[in-house]
Amino acid sequence: MNRERLTPDRIRRLALPEGAGQFFLWDTVAPRLAVRVTAGAKSFIFEAKLNRQTIRVTIGDVRANDIDHARKEANRMQALIDQGIDPRQEKRERFAAEEAKRVSAKRIAAPAMEPWRAYIEARRMNWSPRHLLEHETVVKEGGEPRTQGRRPGESDKTLPGILRPLLVLPLEQIDADRVRAWLKDEATRRPTYARLSFAMLRAFLNWCADRPEYRDQAHKDACITRMARDELPKKSAKDDCLQREQLPAWFAAVRQIGNPVIAAYLQTALLTGARREEVASIRWEDVDFQWKAMTIRDKVEGTRTIPLTPYVAALLVGLPRRNEWVFASLTSASGRLQEPRYAHNQALTAAGLPLISIHGLRRSFGTLAEWVECPAGVSAQLMGHKPSATAEKHYRRRPLDLLRKWHTKIEGWILNEAGIEQPGEEGRPGLRVVPVA
Repeated sequence: MNRERLTPDRIRRLALPEGAGQFFLWDTVAPRLAVRVTAGAKSFIFEAKLNRQTIRVTIGDVRANDIDHARKEANRMQALIDQGIDPRQEKRERFAAEEAKRVSAKRIAAPAMEPWRAYIEARRMNWSPRHLLEHETVVKEGGEPRTQGRRPGESDKTLPGILRPLLVLPLEQIDADRVRAWLKDEATRRPTYARLSFAMLRAFLNWCADRPEYRDQAHKDACITRMARDELPKKSAKDDCLQREQLPAWFAAVRQIGNPVIAAYLQTALLTGARREEVASIRWEDVDFQWKAMTIRDKVEGTRTIPLTPYVAALLVGLPRRNEWVFASLTSASGRLQEPRYAHNQALTAAGLPLISIHGLRRSFGTLAEWVECPAGVSAQLMGHKPSATAEKHYRRRPLDLLRKWHTKIEGWILNEAGIEQPGEEGRPGLRVVPVA
C-alpha cells in the first residue's frame, strides 16, 4: 500500500503507472483517505471495513475538493463506521434530503399559475364548458388583438385576466392582505366580475389547502367571506327585462343582425326562457321536428324536454347544419356560438333600447308569460326552475302536450305584440311581418 502525506504538489505530480488501470496513494494523516488515479481522473476516496465487508465511497474530484475538506469527510465517515452506519446509505439519504429540499424550494418559488393549471385539470370533468372557459379567461396573459368591438378609450389589445396579477406570484404570497388590496382595486372598476373572480380564487385556495403538495403554501383564510362583504358593493338583484312595448323594436333589431346564427340564438333564448349555455349547447340530435320537442341540458335536473314551438322550429330549420351544434360557429374552438353579447348590445343600441343581458331574456320570458295567465308551475318547468313547493315536487307531472299548449300560447302572444305572425303548427317554416296598427 502506497502511503504518504497528501499535499497539493504530490497530488498534482501523481500519475497513473504504465499498464495500470488505477492507482491509490493513501494519506498518513487520515489513514482511510486516498487519492484514486484512473485514466484522465483523480478523486478522493474513503475505504474501510463494515461487518467484515470493504466499504468504498467517492468523496469527489481533487479539483473540486481540497485536502482539508477530504480529511474532514473521511474522519466523519469513519465515525459513522464506528457507530455501525454504512456511509453509502447515509450519503444516499443525505442527497435525497437535499434534492427534496431543492424541489420544495423550487415549488415554493414557482408561480401559483402551476397549481392553478393542476386545479383546472382535476376539476375539468365536473365543469361545464362555460365554467371552464371562465376559469381560463381570468388568467389570460392579454396583449392579443381584440376580435370584438371595443368601447371608447379601450386599447386595441386585450387586457390580462383579472386573476393573473395574483397567480403570477408564488402561492404562499397570496395572503389575505394581498387579496384585499387586489379586491379593493378591482371593486372600483368591475365589481360584479370581481365578485365572481373572488369566488373562483377562494375555491382554488380551498382546493390547494386540501392537497398535501400545496397545503404548506396555501393561505386558506386569504379569501374569507367578510372580505368580499367589506370591499365589494352590496349585491343587488338584476331587473333587466324586456317590456311589452319594447318587443317590436327588439325583434326588428335582432332580426337585422348580420349573423343569422346569433339572430336565431337570441330569439330562441327569449322564446324558450332557457339559460344562456342551455341554448348554446343544443345539438341537432336534441331537436325533434317530427314530434315538436327539444331536449335541453339542464343544470338542475341534467336534461329537460320542452315543446318545440312553431316560430322556434322555423328559426332552427333555416339554420345551416355545419356540425353537431344547432348554433354553430366557424371561428370558435368549440365549434359553437360562445359570445352573443356584442351583437346583442349593438342591436339594443341601434334600437334605442336599454342594455339587457342574455340572462335578462330569460327573465323576460318568465315575466311576459304572466300576460297570458300561464300557471307559475308551467313557466317554471319550461324554464327549468327547481320546484319550490310540495305540490310541484310531488304532485305535478305535466305531459309535453300540456306544456306545449301554454308554451305555444306564450310564444304567440309575444310575437303578436312584436307584430310578427306565428307560423301554424302544420305550416311550412316561413315568417311574414304583420303591420302594427
